[in-house]
Amino acid sequence: MARILVTGGAGFIGSHLCERLLAGPNEVISVDDYTIGTRANLEHLEGRPNFFPKRHDVTKPLSLAGDVDEIYHMASPASPDHFEAKPVETALPNSVGTWLLLEMARAKGSRLLFASTSEVYGDPLQHPQNEEYRGNVSTTGPRAPYDESKRFGEALCLAYMRQHGVEVSIARIFNTYGPRMANDGRVVPALVVQALRGEPLTVHGDGRQTRSFCYVSDLVDGLVALMNAGEPGPVNLGSPVETTVLAVAEKVKAVTGSSSEVSFAPGRPDDPARRQPDIRRAAELLGWKPKVSLDEGLRLTVDYFRHRAR
Repeated sequence: MARILVTGGAGFIGSHLCERLLAGPNEVISVDDYTIGTRANLEHLEGRPNFFPKRHDVTKPLSLAGDVDEIYHMASPASPDHFEAKPVETALPNSVGTWLLLEMARAKGSRLLFASTSEVYGDPLQHPQNEEYRGNVSTTGPRAPYDESKRFGEALCLAYMRQHGVEVSIARIFNTYGPRMANDGRVVPALVVQALRGEPLTVHGDGRQTRSFCYVSDLVDGLVALMNAGEPGPVNLGSPVETTVLAVAEKVKAVTGSSSEVSFAPGRPDDPARRQPDIRRAAELLGWKPKVSLDEGLRLTVDYFRHRAR
């Protein structure tokens, strides 16, 4: 039985990851300070004898008795609204928190997977983005606390690997969506909630900016495969299907049956114009690619938000 620590375990992706890991013969410790994640995301897991939720801020030292085989470091705000409202709280989990967890991994002989992001590519000049691309990133803009702390986290992971022999894996996560997302400014939950309420669908900019949307179960499969493969990475994990934000709004209208009109708002500062991962490395090293189509994933996501609104 593996003993696994998941930081940000009460968050959107973290809670799905805990659920997936508990399907195997594992003991899972979820760590979250509940500023972004919610206890409701873990309610269905409480009471399991091999699940141990713990309230803790990852920017403070964490004391755990016994061995820890694997650490998934998922704790971080991930919404543009968070980047602007809480820039310090965004930067520290990926920098100070990563350092503290690498120290734990070094002491306990754990393997650590760092949840990095496609934001390390910034507003890319290369398309699609492969792992060798170094990015086009603003170090001073409103997204910088997230982008730069993730870039630093990657560098620190590899520094610990080279200097101390800590086993690490770096996952560059592209836009992910699905049940348990908070309506926190990210495009899919924002559009779904507005459609269900019959409100205008807010699209920032002209809507022609592109994203590649990966359903959460596919993303979790990729994270587990990367951890098990023992590859340091970085490895892109995301859907290779590029879609405009305006097209997503139309899909949401179709799935919800909404008659809402699209309402255009000013573009967000430093918002990437195009984003699409090159996932050949994930396919070659992990045998991984997404399975859930955007249409199917949106149906599942809409069902979740409909149920939550009751």
